[in-house]
Amino acid sequence: MPINPDVALGAEFGDVEFSWTASNVQLYNLALGAGADPLNPRELSYVIDHKPQVLPTFGCVAASFNDIEPPKVNWPGVDIDLAKILHASEQVAVPAPLPPSGSARAVSRIVEVWDKGKAAVVVLETSVTALDGSPLWTQRRSIFARGEGGFGGERGPSTATAAPERAPDVELEMPTLPQQALLYRLCGDRNPLHSDPEFAAAAGFPKPILHGLCTFGMTCKAIVDACLDSDVSRVASYGARFAGVVFPGETLVASVWKEDGRLLASVVAPGRENAVVLSGVELVPA
Repeated sequence: MPINPDVALGAEFGDVEFSWTASNVQLYNLALGAGADPLNPRELSYVIDHKPQVLPTFGCVAASFNDIEPPKVNWPGVDIDLAKILHASEQVAVPAPLPPSGSARAVSRIVEVWDKGKAAVVVLETSVTALDGSPLWTQRRSIFARGEGGFGGERGPSTATAAPERAPDVELEMPTLPQQALLYRLCGDRNPLHSDPEFAAAAGFPKPILHGLCTFGMTCKAIVDACLDSDVSRVASYGARFAGVVFPGETLVASVWKEDGRLLASVVAPGRENAVVLSGVELVPA
């Protein structure tokens, strides 16, 4: 049985120690498109040596830079073929700005397992602390596993955040590069879905798709730059749901609403009839 909720739910695993450097942060920021205007001081703040700005979304990949093999979905009670899964949502919360280099310890646990009938959703929470025990960030993500439902579990709640029914306060254009997925995979996600045309075709896509976490990070940066004066220290938490795929080379548009002290957004691909690629985007300022 690929998913055994009795074993999976509440299971704790990991306790992984890892380190990152300013060069890792620079590469991550470049993979999101930072430095597109190399004369702009705000853009250069993301790639400056020794002390680049660190977006909170870097926490979602900080432990992955030494990974050179495709990821495996093999956790307690969960063993799924990589070709069957899609990243469903991601959220990261930071009590303080992340340092440009450091060492940390991460512990993960499965906090939710939902049966959607023809698919399953598994939600993981990772707590990351410095080696002295002080909190650095908390990451929460869900994966959508096609064909893995029907095990008799609960369907789960709907947690979608609807966009306000009014015109957005800001619209942001976000171009992607044709080679962006090849660059972003150097941050640690070597899933061939993003680089191998034959693997992508077997998974049902016409060509490799951009990493959801790349679109996720790009959108965070775009909102921070446009609405928070390019100051990453003003972000307390940020999250989104992955509503559709992005093909490298597309130009995306983010619609942003200022609502009750939060910044809400959705992201579409105008070249595909405004297909939604990120929904329920929520940035909570510090």
